[in-house]
Amino acid sequence: VQLQASGGGLVQPGGSLRLSCAASGSMFRINAMGWYRQAPGKQRELVAAITSGDSTNYADSVKGRFTISRDYAKNTVYLQMNSLKPEDTANYYCAAGTTIITSTIRNPQGYNYWGQGTQVTVSS
Repeated sequence: VQLQASGGGLVQPGGSLRLSCAASGSMFRINAMGWYRQAPGKQRELVAAITSGDSTNYADSVKGRFTISRDYAKNTVYLQMNSLKPEDTANYYCAAGTTIITSTIRNPQGYNYWGQGTQVTVSS
């Protein structure tokens, strides 16, 4: 499975961005996909995840502002980010896993495949 992330950029506080993660390869075993982010000097953290049953999970810091969705026909996962804040600045990574369950959905070690990062910078 190969993951290609795109959509990052520079945006002012309060602005919006939509990240895309296009997946290719054998997707039939993938049961969850997620977006992680990592800022300089900080650990990688889950931003949002979506299971094959369309159950979603969000970090508390983004609830109500970010929305994860999935287009099965295009094998693409999206992260719509609204009301962006400077603290959202980070490198954003998409990930896919084959054995993700509710208790492991936030654990990056549970994800088998990772895309390259796309930088999001929120600044005036």
